[in-house]
Amino acid sequence: MDLSRDRLQFSSLYTMRFAGSFGFMTVMTLLPDYIDALGATGITIGVFVTALELARTVGIVPIAWAGDRYSKRTALLAGLVTSVLAYAAFAVITSIEGFLGARLLQGLGMTGVGLLGLAVVGDLAPASDRANYIGKYNAFRMAGGGLAPLAAGGLFALTGFSTVFVLVAVIMGIATVGVYVFVEDDQTSIEGFAFADLAVNRRILTMATFRVQYAVAVTLVRKWVPIFVGVSAAKGGLAYGSLVVGAVLAAEQFANMLGQPYTGRLADRFGRAPFVIVGGSAYGVIAMAFPFISGAEGLFTIGVPIAGEITGTVLAAIVLNGLLGAADAFREPASMALFADEGKGEGIASSIGIRSLLWKPGSILAPLLGGWLMGAVGIEWVFFLGGVAALTGVGSFLAALTYQYGCGAFAPW
Repeated sequence: MDLSRDRLQFSSLYTMRFAGSFGFMTVMTLLPDYIDALGATGITIGVFVTALELARTVGIVPIAWAGDRYSKRTALLAGLVTSVLAYAAFAVITSIEGFLGARLLQGLGMTGVGLLGLAVVGDLAPASDRANYIGKYNAFRMAGGGLAPLAAGGLFALTGFSTVFVLVAVIMGIATVGVYVFVEDDQTSIEGFAFADLAVNRRILTMATFRVQYAVAVTLVRKWVPIFVGVSAAKGGLAYGSLVVGAVLAAEQFANMLGQPYTGRLADRFGRAPFVIVGGSAYGVIAMAFPFISGAEGLFTIGVPIAGEITGTVLAAIVLNGLLGAADAFREPASMALFADEGKGEGIASSIGIRSLLWKPGSILAPLLGGWLMGAVGIEWVFFLGGVAALTGVGSFLAALTYQYGCGAFAPW
């Protein structure tokens, strides 16, 4: 094994993960500003989120199949180029239709980069250390996601949309060059249609009981945190500026980043299921606490240049979103490693693709439901529904795991 070559490959993939997350979180940070600037309301806000998820869904099966059958590297590079074009488009849009078009392009690029990047890392990593490598890979994602809200929020306040997204496109371009130069073509080729066999894999079906419901939870909570913090009070939000929104989002990303390499090592040692259960349960409880942060408004108020007034509510939002990131750090490397374990040698890109497909019904439908709840009964109900979905997902997983494998299955999983 050429260790120096392996290090270059992993470093390029980690850089790519950083860049992809930087772009994604930049759009999320500025979403409230796009909503206000383009005049979006109600269900249209939900469509802004759903458009991304629809595009991400369309490419899963063909991209995963092509990655297993032909070259993961080539398909990964196609996703990276698509992402560069998407972020360049965000720099010039002036209408709701233009935003939706850029969002669709962004979703297609994210599918190629996210699915195949994880498949390549899972393929290169040794089985005994797979969750650890995936945890490190995700830590770079969280580093990009943590830096992006702060950088994008501050730069947007000074320059506007165009400069921000030109910067994002350049960062994605650098990552594309790195993958092209350093990541080797894989030599494996899976004949047939691996999805068919893996779709009836017992362990994957058991995980599906959790993942389908948990998708609703994370989609609602993660997408509505910046909306809740940033949109106007007339729409049920707290009406803070992009820099505050960025700080709140960064708290989740950095907490997740710090936790994942460590929890990945523990999941390799003690099994995957306990980390899925603990992380999912904590996420649900914390999500339902989020709407109550407005009660901390009067604790203190200080003035900060550019950001404006910082109150107790802002601090509460930062702390709670950081706790959401810590909760998800328990779940994510364990979940990803389980799917990679099942796909190794059988079609790892297809296994990761199934993992993505299980997420899609919730991630597509939940934003529409969230937009309706926001307009009909209040934004706080978005978080209540998200918390309940996480807890019922954990309960279903526990029931299926115990029924299929018995109470002694938690550690071996």
